Amino acid sequence: MKILQNRKYRGELALLLVTVMWGGTFTIVKESLNDASPMMFVAVRFSLAALLFAPFVIKDIARNQKDILAGIFLGVLIFLAFSSQTAGLQYTTATKSGFITGTLVVIIPIFQLIIERRPPTTGAIIGTILVFFGIVLLSTGESDIFTLLNDLGNNFNFGDLLTLICAVLFALHVVYLDILSKKHNLNVLVFFQMAVSAILGLITASLFDASGYQPYHFNLTGYLIFGLIYTAVFATVGATFFQTKYQKEVTPTKAGIIYSFEPIFAAIIAFFALNEKISNFGALGSFLIFSGLIIAELYDNRFKKQNG
Repeated sequence: MKILQNRKYRGELALLLVTVMWGGTFTIVKESLNDASPMMFVAVRFSLAALLFAPFVIKDIARNQKDILAGIFLGVLIFLAFSSQTAGLQYTTATKSGFITGTLVVIIPIFQLIIERRPPTTGAIIGTILVFFGIVLLSTGESDIFTLLNDLGNNFNFGDLLTLICAVLFALHVVYLDILSKKHNLNVLVFFQMAVSAILGLITASLFDASGYQPYHFNLTGYLIFGLIYTAVFATVGATFFQTKYQKEVTPTKAGIIYSFEPIFAAIIAFFALNEKISNFGALGSFLIFSGLIIAELYDNRFKKQNG
């Protein structure tokens, strides 16, 4: 109970819960996309989330209209990140996509230094390095790590570029969320992130359908309904609320390390739900990611005691 009373630990546990909810989406979305085109799934997911949260935010919007612009800005960032990642998967492999997206853990400290003028702690830097190498191992099989790195170096394609843009946008979202969540109304920020993503998703889905690039299909099966409910209620409303509320209690770099647990939770859920195996290198990568968080935590706590 003392841990929950400590703001920093409470924030870290909340972000870990967010990461668990995100991790569950990989398996669910993968199966749901058999019945819905990707952009339509994103559009409906965020639309449902915005509608569910709307009754709780009407009064806040009326009283805090100055906060709307900040929510719209965060909503545009998160939508562009999701869209570039989805579009990138049309041209690159899931392995390369997972690896490149994971580089956000390295990008966040750079943006934290440039935008917030706040350098990451030594412990966070050590943790980030361990997490990065953990992502390398977790994103690949036992025999193709060097193949992946060589492929990235010699065959960097349009899909890889879009996925790198996605990582940059997610990193920007983490840093700006740290800044804006301290200054603006929580509910307004949460709602407009979802509402903007819903509106832009519907527009993009319509444009893709009209162009023939990504033909519309949406078959409302039982599994699709389950997928939409899970992603809208837990991975969008719940995750966005907890992330917006508690990330300000954790540094952006530490938040990036915590978010790196997402592929670990995704792999565990996929193991039980889809019987997908975790390679030995994947297990080692998971260990490095976990070690990165623990070392960052212990190093920073020791430093505070020595200087406190």
